[in-house]
Amino acid sequence: MEHRLTLDIIKVTESAAIAAARLMGMGDRKGADKTAVQAMRMALNDIPIHGRIVIGEGERDEAPMLYIGEEVGCGGDFNVDIAVDPLEGTNLVATGSPNALAVMAVAERNGLLHCPDTYMEKLVVRPSAKGVVDIRASVKDNLNAIAKAEDRDVDDLTVVILDRPRHEQLIRDVRAAGARIKLISDGDITPAIAAVVEGTGVHALMGIGGAPEGVLSAAAVKCLGGEIQARMRWRNDEEKERAKKMGMDLSEDKVYTTEELSPGEDIIFVATGVTKGDILEGVSFFGGGARTHSMVLTSTTKQIRFVDTIHVFERVEKIRLK
Repeated sequence: MEHRLTLDIIKVTESAAIAAARLMGMGDRKGADKTAVQAMRMALNDIPIHGRIVIGEGERDEAPMLYIGEEVGCGGDFNVDIAVDPLEGTNLVATGSPNALAVMAVAERNGLLHCPDTYMEKLVVRPSAKGVVDIRASVKDNLNAIAKAEDRDVDDLTVVILDRPRHEQLIRDVRAAGARIKLISDGDITPAIAAVVEGTGVHALMGIGGAPEGVLSAAAVKCLGGEIQARMRWRNDEEKERAKKMGMDLSEDKVYTTEELSPGEDIIFVATGVTKGDILEGVSFFGGGARTHSMVLTSTTKQIRFVDTIHVFERVEKIRLK
């Protein structure tokens, strides 16, 4: 699957990223998301797959396109499950802020957790700290375990946390333990990847964010050999009922492992930058075209590939890259 579908999947996230980037800084987060969804769906339906959306824009009655359960693709040899976030960081695009992405993960059928759009508590660490943390343990104990695994002091660690009122106690606990904090306004997929990759200056991601982003992050984390642990944080009974129909455990004490969130053996994760970020460049436009920067991760190779693409929209005599 990796050899035959990767380039097609990259084209999907590139299409969504270019469409969303046209609205960067316009203050229209809903418009940017709608444009990205439309472009991604159109590109998906050109791929030779029998695809099923398991993480998407919401339930069928909430989302007209790329809803959970929607069938995509134009047929072919591969029956796959797909998790998408056509625009991770709608507010980031609306304000022209860093780290907005177009994201997609593909796996064999039942290779990605099927869950509703709810909240999820997450803990993400590097391969070196895999197996030594426990989301049920105290923040202090986990930070001490990470520091020991990294062969460094706790005050050398940096933890990424979404800047939300619900994280006030978590922030106090991390500071009390002595670690540093990087607060982010939106979008925790890029920080989850950064927490797993050496050299980013990030050593863990903690806190509550979206469950769909958690499944997408798990696909990336698995490809990179790191670890994610998660617990569902239901907001209402309706979410629980939807989760029950999907066959999920409704207990908030249930800890989901990397393998449970992303059980597939053949996973492809692709992200294309919309705005310039910590890992990826954003979309840049020039006369007659655009330039995109994407990251490709696969579970079979455990490698990170970066793809720099020039898109020519019309025939021009001279293309100047900016």
